[in-house]
Amino acid sequence: MLVTMKELLEVAQKNHFAVPAFNAGTGQLLSGMMESAEEKRAPVIMAVHPDELKFLRDSFVSSVIYEANHTKVPVAIHLDHGGTYEQCLHAIQLGFTSVMIDGSLLPFEENIALTKKVVAAAHPLGVTVEGELGTIGQTGDSIEGGVTKVTYTNPADAKRFVEETGVDALAIAIGTAHGIYPKGFVPKLKLDLLTDIRHAVSTPLVLHGGSSNKDEEIAESVKRGICKINISSDIKFSFMKGVEQYLNDKGFEREPNVIYPSCIRMARDTMEEKMALFHDVDQVKCFSL
Repeated sequence: MLVTMKELLEVAQKNHFAVPAFNAGTGQLLSGMMESAEEKRAPVIMAVHPDELKFLRDSFVSSVIYEANHTKVPVAIHLDHGGTYEQCLHAIQLGFTSVMIDGSLLPFEENIALTKKVVAAAHPLGVTVEGELGTIGQTGDSIEGGVTKVTYTNPADAKRFVEETGVDALAIAIGTAHGIYPKGFVPKLKLDLLTDIRHAVSTPLVLHGGSSNKDEEIAESVKRGICKINISSDIKFSFMKGVEQYLNDKGFEREPNVIYPSCIRMARDTMEEKMALFHDVDQVKCFSL
C-alpha cells in the first residue's frame, strides 16, 4: 500500500516505534526490503538519494510504486537529502510520496526559506516534506555527505523552524554520522538533547546516520521520540559482502540471478535486525488497511 511518510510517522509516533528508511543502491535492495517487510509485517520507507536516482534512472520509481501498490504493507517512497528545490519538484513529478529538502548547511534563515518553499509546492499535492536542522557528521564513505564537525540541533531553533516551515518531519543532529564508522571510533548520541527537542516540538523526529551506532542507544532514541531512522551503509555493506563471499567461494559467475539471492539474503538479515531494533516488526496491525 503506497502511503505518504506523514501517514507512517504519525502512526509510529502514536505507537512508539520507528520506521526504517532503507536506501536503494540497487534494485536488489528493493526486492530484499519488500520481502522482509511482508514477512515481518513491518512498515517501511524506500529512500532514494539523488545520486542513487541518477544511477538507477527515473524508471526505478515506477518499480517502487508497483511494489507498494501490490502489498498490504504500508510503504512510502522518499527523496533522501534533496539538495535543491528543483530536485524535490522532480521527485514529486515522478511519484515520490515524500521529499526531504536538506538546507542544513545554509544559514538558519535561508534554510527556513528554502524548506518553506518546498512545503508550499508539496503540500497541495499531498506530499510529505522532511527538513533538517543541525548538521550530521560524515565518515568519508557515504553518498549522503555530511560535515567533519557536527552542529547539534538547538531545541529553540527546532521549535521556530517547525512553526515557520510547516514541515511534516524534522531530521535532527544529536551525534550520528553518515557512513560506516572507522575502526576504534565509538559514537555517542546526546540522548538528553533528543529529549529536549522532543519537548520543544510535536513533529515526528528523524535520525540520520543510523548505521553502526550502538543498539542500546538507537533503541533508547526510539523510546525518546525518534519515529524514522535512515539506514543506508549497513545494508549496502551486507549486500556487497555477499557478492564478495559468493565470488570467493564459487568463483566467476555470469548470471546475476545465480549470484544475487544469497546477497539479498544477507542484506535482508541486516534489514530485519533493524526492524526488530526499531520495534517495527508486526506494526502493520496499527494501520487501517
